[in-house]
Amino acid sequence: MYSKAKIAGHPLHPMLVAYPVAGYTGTLVGLAVYASNGQQFWLNFAIAMNIAGVGGALLAALPGATDLWFGIPRGSRAQRVGRAHAAMNVVALGLFGAVLGTYVQHWDGPPPSRGTTLGLALSSGGLLATMMAGFLGWMLVQTYHVGVTLNTAQEAQEWQADTSGARHRTGPVM
Repeated sequence: MYSKAKIAGHPLHPMLVAYPVAGYTGTLVGLAVYASNGQQFWLNFAIAMNIAGVGGALLAALPGATDLWFGIPRGSRAQRVGRAHAAMNVVALGLFGAVLGTYVQHWDGPPPSRGTTLGLALSSGGLLATMMAGFLGWMLVQTYHVGVTLNTAQEAQEWQADTSGARHRTGPVM
């Protein structure tokens, strides 16, 4: 239901969100290990994971935005949750983009004089924002069944149009 970006009937956005989550987590882990042992490998690992995370987030955002703006009914609670989910992901992307901007030039050498403190702080905040976005994303699936295909009987039981054009739950799903 509501998912407009699909491959073979399966929503595309949930297929792609694992990449930024893994990349963002790897960035924080790499920076933490680098901060503790100073081995350049771990800084390079963090940079590579950061590139993968930011790139994966940009890729996942395309079908996510398509579903949000063209699939979920305007004015619905699901759309409000979807906007909050998107906002948290934009915050995370901004924080990890700042980490990338700070460290990407240090592939062959040590990080700037401030070390890893800034990167650890930004990536910790970014991962927290990602976890909050994940909670909201799961709410979209679990509560509002975004991306879940319901049969005709389930669809009839679950949603009813109100006078504002928004949709709301009317009973439990079979």
